Amino acid sequence: MKKTQNVTQILRKVAEGDPADAESLLPLVYDELRRLAAEKL
Repeated sequence: MKKTQNVTQILRKVAEGDPADAESLLPLVYDELRRLAAEKL
């Protein structure tokens, strides 16, 4: 499964009121932000 699909599924669960899934979102987003930042350097 693609990362974007994972992020979308997690966001849906959080929107449905499952805050525990928000913690699993951070590593996915953080990795992507680091990758994007590295491209800019």
